[in-house]
Amino acid sequence: MKKFLTLALSALLTMGLLTACGGKTTDKTVDLTAFYNTLAEEYGWAEDAASSGEEDIMMMNLEGDMLEGSYPGLADVATKQLIAKAPMISAVVNEIVLAECGTEEDAATAASILQDRVDAQAEGGAWYPESMETWSNAQVVQNGTYVAMIATADHQEEIAEQFNALFA
Repeated sequence: MKKFLTLALSALLTMGLLTACGGKTTDKTVDLTAFYNTLAEEYGWAEDAASSGEEDIMMMNLEGDMLEGSYPGLADVATKQLIAKAPMISAVVNEIVLAECGTEEDAATAASILQDRVDAQAEGGAWYPESMETWSNAQVVQNGTYVAMIATADHQEEIAEQFNALFA
């Protein structure tokens, strides 16, 4: 009986490890706008100068040519939801991209595009040593058809954990 139990537990552990290699899948539906709005409120990201506080970071949508310039090819990936935000003017790295893609393959493509951005910024595109260091710690996270790029100077780990928690 012990041998059978040991063999069964070993098989389960092996299956679990192999499953982890394939990337996470999820049947959950996540409202990325609501998630972003929660982050914006928590971390002081604003889009309206008239209603922002002194310490708020002014964020803007990256669309059209600005989106293509930062993330070449991302606009061509089939998405159900896409939020791409960056500071209007700031020396502080604070770039967030959240996407729900049509398929896991599309999400993998988006993750690759986002990782290219992280690598380019970390390897000198961000110009300043502190900014390049922050970019080198940026994370690209995929959960099934959802993908996030999180590049922030102050809240990197927290935001990645909050994003992953959406799929737990």
